Amino acid sequence: MTDKHIEIISKDLSISNIQVKNTIELINQGATVPFISRYRKEATGSLDEVQVLDIKEQYEKLLEVDKRREAIIKSIDEQGKLTDELRKKLEITYLLSDMEDIYLPYKQKRKTRASIAREKGLEPLAELLFRQQEKDVESAATKYLNDDVPTLDDALQGARDIIAEWINEDARARNNIRHLFRKDAFISSKMVKGKDEAGAKYKDYFDFSEPLRRCPSHRLLAMRRGEDEGFLKISIEPSDDEANEILERQFVKGRFESSDQVREAVIDCYKRLLGPSIETEFKNSSKEQADVEAIRVFADNLRQLLLASPLGQKTVLALDPGFRTGCKLVCLDAQGNLLHNETIYPHAPQNEISLAMKKLSTLVSTYKIDAIAIGNGTASRETESFVQRIQFERAVQVFVVSESGASIYSASPVAREEFPEYDVTVRGAISIGRRLMDPLAELVKIDAKSIGVGQYQHDVDQAKLKKSLDTIVESCVNQVGVNLNTASKHLLTYVSGLGPQLAQNIVNYRKENGPFGSRKDLKKVPRLGDKAYEQAAGFLRIPNAKNPLDNSAVHPESYHVIERMAEDTGATIDDLLKKDEYRKKIELKRYVDGNIGLPTLQDILNELSKPGRDPRTAIQVFEFSKDVFKIDDVRAGMTLPGIVTNITNFGCFVDIGVKQDGLVHISQLANKFVSDPNEVVKLNQHVKVKVLEVDASRKRIQLTMKDV
Repeated sequence: MTDKHIEIISKDLSISNIQVKNTIELINQGATVPFISRYRKEATGSLDEVQVLDIKEQYEKLLEVDKRREAIIKSIDEQGKLTDELRKKLEITYLLSDMEDIYLPYKQKRKTRASIAREKGLEPLAELLFRQQEKDVESAATKYLNDDVPTLDDALQGARDIIAEWINEDARARNNIRHLFRKDAFISSKMVKGKDEAGAKYKDYFDFSEPLRRCPSHRLLAMRRGEDEGFLKISIEPSDDEANEILERQFVKGRFESSDQVREAVIDCYKRLLGPSIETEFKNSSKEQADVEAIRVFADNLRQLLLASPLGQKTVLALDPGFRTGCKLVCLDAQGNLLHNETIYPHAPQNEISLAMKKLSTLVSTYKIDAIAIGNGTASRETESFVQRIQFERAVQVFVVSESGASIYSASPVAREEFPEYDVTVRGAISIGRRLMDPLAELVKIDAKSIGVGQYQHDVDQAKLKKSLDTIVESCVNQVGVNLNTASKHLLTYVSGLGPQLAQNIVNYRKENGPFGSRKDLKKVPRLGDKAYEQAAGFLRIPNAKNPLDNSAVHPESYHVIERMAEDTGATIDDLLKKDEYRKKIELKRYVDGNIGLPTLQDILNELSKPGRDPRTAIQVFEFSKDVFKIDDVRAGMTLPGIVTNITNFGCFVDIGVKQDGLVHISQLANKFVSDPNEVVKLNQHVKVKVLEVDASRKRIQLTMKDV
């Protein structure tokens, strides 16, 4: 970390130098983002998780810039061309594009038209023409004729090739053209000849053009996908005339014949070298920006999905619906352990309705089932209707649960490890039931890309996508907290400071020694050292521990403060947790010292009033319209209940109880202008929608939330 790093990050993020410096120091010491934002507020000035993550990502980018600078300096130095001035120029540059421009003239190149012309001895002629003081170009060029350069045209062409390369490598010229692209470039797409039928789904882009700066990420990614699949040809370019005029103003200085040669070189340079080079830059940078936006949308959706309302520790009967193959059912205890599994056939062709009803009634009574979870795939609505007709002997709530990604889980090594003796159908039903009980604990076992809440997730940079989604999972897991004695290895993996190996070691220790009695027992886990304990302990919960603080978000490093608070108020720790009158006696300023300040003390006081409380909202039962089961039942003008299943930049998708989700376009979300759908809707939100249009052949349903 350098002062320059701190200065750049501070300016870019509008965060003070000292906050940036302290945050980077904590990161370099191995602290995680959740730990820093939750337990080091005094050092960071109470930066939230997003700000800490922004600092971390900016710092990592600057380190990459430093790495590239070192490589460039080394390369130029090895060529014997590194001057003090050039080194200084590189050392003060923190924009990669500027750095690459400086490096371009020294970059090792393949054979080019300019290098061939140099080999023929035409560089002096190029220098003469470039000065633009030569009136008689032909006489000057005649001196360079030989066996390799037989004609005047050959000599002048070679000189122009060298001049074109100089122009292309001029940093100012490149920046001027970049500015033009940024301001005025259009992105255009054309159909590849003969691909109109095969590429019909890209019909909207067969002859399309709009300013690049106005092109939203989803549209750019759609065009890029069409190009990758061979149906579209994409270009990004401003007006050629404007580009050439900019370059001519910079390079064409005189009125002699030599100036005309430079003008020709300018036109050739832009068409052959500079234009394509900057177009490639903008194709890459616009794709990167679109990726960032698509990943942001995916990450926002994933966070909402992971923090969806849990049913909690209840006994659940889960159904994975099906017609011909029947409905796979499982009974799970309150900890999600499998108690029973079998298959019922309430639908065609078997139609064993009465037998299936009797079986479900018996299982609900036998296992004291509190809730039934029904997967939302094929036969979901029919199965829900069938279950709702049964008169159970006890109160049972019925929920429809998203099964997106359940098939991925059921065939995964994780599922095989958990349930080696059962097939994929049973594992899938178990996953549906567990999702109802605790969406977060179950969804962490599935590759986030397979959960189905993204936008063009297969088209974006996969490494960046994985990094972003892993960060979101880590954030959600630590925000909720994890029961140390029941959490799976996969859930523990995302706890601050742990990771796969320590998570496995914790599970192994639990198997060998029984449940953890206290957070201190964590230190007995093999290879779990002081640093990992510091980072993880505050996010792990132990219900019914001897020390009640072990089931709270209070970090063990602060237990001594609460012990002092209890002593000063004449109470026990249990009293502080349960009785508001004791907490009101606490004067926080008395406990401020060099290690702990008011932000942390306020967090501690808040936690004492609700120790270990799950921050997620309570779950609500939802019912689809009893008149709608398939797309043919949907008519324009209908008002229907629905659940938001996916949010994109152009609107949201809503499940109205048929196989195809309907789209509420961003313009139909509210009776006002909406710039971001997240301002209006959230994932899993229960909404009312009106049907605008149904296209059964294309399986498209247009919905509105206006005036509903």
